[in-house]
Amino acid sequence: MYLSVVVPVYNEEENLPLLYEAVTRALAEISRPWELVLVDDGSRDNSPAVLEKLAQADPVHVRAVFLRRNFGQTAAIAAGIDHSTGEVIVLMDADLQNDPLDIPMMLEKVDEGYDVVSGWRHERKDAFLTRTLPSRIANRLISSVTGVHLHDYGCTLKAYRREVITGFRLYGEMHRFIPVYANSVGARLIEVKVNHHPRRFGKAKYGLERTIKVVLDLFTVKFLSSYANKPIYLFGGAGMVLITISAATLLYLFVRRIGWNVSVMNSPLFQMATMIGILGFQSILMGLIAELLARTYHESQHKPTYTVRRVVGGDQPQAEN
Repeated sequence: MYLSVVVPVYNEEENLPLLYEAVTRALAEISRPWELVLVDDGSRDNSPAVLEKLAQADPVHVRAVFLRRNFGQTAAIAAGIDHSTGEVIVLMDADLQNDPLDIPMMLEKVDEGYDVVSGWRHERKDAFLTRTLPSRIANRLISSVTGVHLHDYGCTLKAYRREVITGFRLYGEMHRFIPVYANSVGARLIEVKVNHHPRRFGKAKYGLERTIKVVLDLFTVKFLSSYANKPIYLFGGAGMVLITISAATLLYLFVRRIGWNVSVMNSPLFQMATMIGILGFQSILMGLIAELLARTYHESQHKPTYTVRRVVGGDQPQAEN
């Protein structure tokens, strides 16, 4: 299987037949095999029945996955990836706002050697105040914090090589941060402009509260992408800064005591410097504990601390039985 199109579904019964027709038309010219993986995320309308009908009518191309309850978009995407078989995975929404006709163009970029092709809804057809503006603010914040500069993290329409997205698990609203994870393992990224259409049927499932969740998840993503392998750099660095501040404050109090005969013990700076010093020392100890946990995680699960793009020439090592 070359291509797997993974689509999370939640209460989209009117859009599903149109989505299937649109994807089929868009991929008709592709000479390589493809599949459409539709994941029902505990829909409360007639979406499960529609999905089952589509899968029965076209079992060669359509696979329907039904979750037991509503787990959220990220979990549905993870389930779709787990139940897909394609070398290239394309994610898209079921509301017909993403255009399946953009998929062949994105596949061309993959064939050029890119590992991640991220869609950019440059002419977005959503409400400006409640969706577009918060999204722009979040995109700039994510780009500045992670160092992976994309215009549109929230666009679900993205294409990935399988090997760059199967080495980690997705939680919360983490699906939008997949490019950051992929970049951390050396994936080649490119952003392309894609079409965006107004919603025809159903209602949007997310509002302003989603932006808050994204910002909170950003802390986790930054830590995992920058310090997961060496947490001592974060905790130890913070500890050294705190200890330096504490030492500088105590030195100031000492000089003031010698030069101007001002009491050290009666100054609130002495208590503050002492507490900051203790916090700095504790931070370093936390970094050492985090180092032990990180090494246990990698060694117990035999996870390498590196990723290989490819190997050319020579005899390949044989796995031991």
